[in-house]
Amino acid sequence: MVEDDGPGIPEAERPRLTERGTRLDESVNGHGLGLAIASDIVDAYGGELAFDRSADLGGLAVRVTLPPLSAE
Repeated sequence: MVEDDGPGIPEAERPRLTERGTRLDESVNGHGLGLAIASDIVDAYGGELAFDRSADLGGLAVRVTLPPLSAE
């Protein structure tokens, strides 16, 4: 889980966070690739990337859930 104390992301905008080239915060430099790449990596491992509002800090909360390693 990663959380911040920023203004947060409206729930309706959260699905766009993993679109390549999408930047919801235009006040800082960037290319809109970070969460798209993170999403691809999590998907490759069969996991889930979820966005919510941080209960403690008020900003965005990002949760990565990965399946347990299989014993091969």
